Amino acid sequence: MHKAIHRSFLPVAAALAFAFFGNGPAQTQTQTAPFIAKAEQAYMIDAETGTVLLSQNENQSFPPASLAKLMTVEVMLDALAKGQVTPERAYPVSEYAWRTGGAPSRTSTMFAALKSSVSVNDLLTGIIVQNANDGCIIVAEGMAGSDPAFAKRMTVRAGELGMNRSVFANSTGLPDPGNQTTAKDMVLLAQHLRDTYPDRYQLFTKPDFEWNRIFQRNKNSLLGNGIDGLGLGFAEGSGFAAVVSAEREGRRVYLALGGIADDKTRQDEARRVVDWGLTAFEKRHLFAKDEAVGSVSVYGGDVSHVDLSPREDVSVLVPVNNPERISGRIVYRWPLNAPLDTGANVGTLKVFSGEKLLREVPLYTRTAVGKGTLTQNAAGALKELLLFWL
Repeated sequence: MHKAIHRSFLPVAAALAFAFFGNGPAQTQTQTAPFIAKAEQAYMIDAETGTVLLSQNENQSFPPASLAKLMTVEVMLDALAKGQVTPERAYPVSEYAWRTGGAPSRTSTMFAALKSSVSVNDLLTGIIVQNANDGCIIVAEGMAGSDPAFAKRMTVRAGELGMNRSVFANSTGLPDPGNQTTAKDMVLLAQHLRDTYPDRYQLFTKPDFEWNRIFQRNKNSLLGNGIDGLGLGFAEGSGFAAVVSAEREGRRVYLALGGIADDKTRQDEARRVVDWGLTAFEKRHLFAKDEAVGSVSVYGGDVSHVDLSPREDVSVLVPVNNPERISGRIVYRWPLNAPLDTGANVGTLKVFSGEKLLREVPLYTRTAVGKGTLTQNAAGALKELLLFWL
C-alpha cells in the first residue's frame, strides 16, 4: 500500500509566478499549445536534472530495427569493462555472419571477409560507425556461441539496466517479432552508454571507417549542430526511428523517436525537437542535497515522524513562460515501521508541473529511528488502526 503526501512548493511557486507573469495577474497569462512531435512514440529528458521534457506513448512497444545495435554495443562495452574480453581479441567471420549481415546480404555491413578474423575493437567501430550487421553477428557468435544466445544476454542486460519493456531476438535488429523496445527504454540506454563509457562514446562521432579496403562514412546522418550520437532505425510497418544525444552551451538532452513516416520527416523532426528541448526551458532549483523535503509518520518508534531528504540537488526544467504551478508529492510505503537506519531509502519525491510528471527523486531518512517503548508502541498501533479505517 502506498500513501502520498502532497506538498506544494509555495515559495518556488511564488517565484515562478513572479518570473513568468511579471506585474500582471497569473490568470491572464496566455496558455501555449503543448509541443507535439511528429512521431508515434517520443521521449526526451534533460541530462542534468532528469526532467522529462517530452513524453508521447513513451512506453508503447515498437521494433527497434538497427537501434538494437545500441544494446549489442552495451553488452560489448560491459564485457570489456569487466575484463571478460579484450579489445585485441579476434573473432572469426562465419558463413552465417557473412551471408546474413555481410556483402551478400545487401544490408548495412562493414564487409568483413569470409573466414577472416576481426578484433573486438574493430568490430565495435564497424557496428557504431557503419551500422554493421555482419559485425554484430560476428560478436554474437564469438561472445555467446550464436546470435540467439547473445540476444538472450542482451535481454538480460537490458533488464539489469531497468529497460524492462525491451526484449531482443537477435544482435542486429533485423526483422523478428521478438525484437521490441520503447522510446523510454532507448533514452535510458543512450544516457547509460554516454555516462558509463565516455571514452568509447566518442566513436559515435567518428566521421568514417575503412575495413577490408572499403571506405564508408558514418551512417548517422543526424550528426552535427550539437548532435553527437547515437543511431537510426527503420522497420516495415512501424516506420523510422532515432535515438539522439545532443549538447549545446553546456546543456544536454536525450531523445528517442519512433513511428515516423519517412526519413526526411525523421531528419527534420529530430532536429526540431532537439532545438526545442535545448531552448524552450529554464532551470528551477527546488531542494539542496540533504535538505529536508518533508516528514513522514513512523510506527513503533521512539519518535513519531522522520524527515526525508534527497542525496542530490533537486532542480527541474520548466518551459519559459510556464503558467503552471510546480508541486511535489512524497510517496512512501505505508505503514513505515521502526527501527530505521539513517540514510534508509523509504520514499520518492515526485515533481509535477500541473499534471505532468517532471522527475522522480529517491528520498532517504535524515536520522535513525529506534524502537519505541511499550507505551509508544501501543499509541502507534492505535493510530495506525484508526488511519487504516479512515
